[in-house]
Amino acid sequence: MRTCYLAAIAMLLTLTTFAQNSDPLLARVRKIDGVEAYILCEPVRDYSTIVDAGTGLKAESLLTGGIVNKSIADRVEQFIRKITKENARVDAVIYSAGRRIVGVQFTDKATPETKEIARVSKVGGYPVFVMNEPLTSYSVINSRGGGIKWKSLFTTGIVNNSIEDDVESMVKKLQSRAADGILFDGGKGASAIMFKK
Repeated sequence: MRTCYLAAIAMLLTLTTFAQNSDPLLARVRKIDGVEAYILCEPVRDYSTIVDAGTGLKAESLLTGGIVNKSIADRVEQFIRKITKENARVDAVIYSAGRRIVGVQFTDKATPETKEIARVSKVGGYPVFVMNEPLTSYSVINSRGGGIKWKSLFTTGIVNNSIEDDVESMVKKLQSRAADGILFDGGKGASAIMFKK
């Protein structure tokens, strides 16, 4: 009887892991300075928000007349430093849209199936993997670099693109019938990806 229970539990765990790995919208997020970064994605774990931080003007962009803007990874690191200064107990930061980022604490215990796992958002009909890695195997079919942020240049750095604006712009550049998603490693470029079947 005990063997039947153990076999059933093993089978359930195997099916759960297989089902999770076959979901193309799931990804493993990065940790930055010990904090999980959920950028345009949502943790699969339960959480409560403990600090909300706005982004404000980018001093570097103001000084350079809007020509220099930070990469997505640089901006996320800046947000994490700001949030951990306000509240060092954050487990993760979540940037979901617009120009705001929140610090959260998880309210449940992590399991191997949920630790650092997120469900990504879609932009322009494509799943976007921003500073996270798809759980589904993939291959890169096309890559593009970023360029000058015209909005920031024309406003001499007073108006800057949000992370979401940068992602939308790059998705438009990489649209393809063959693409299953768009991968952003955190720099100023991105890659169109195709999931392996």
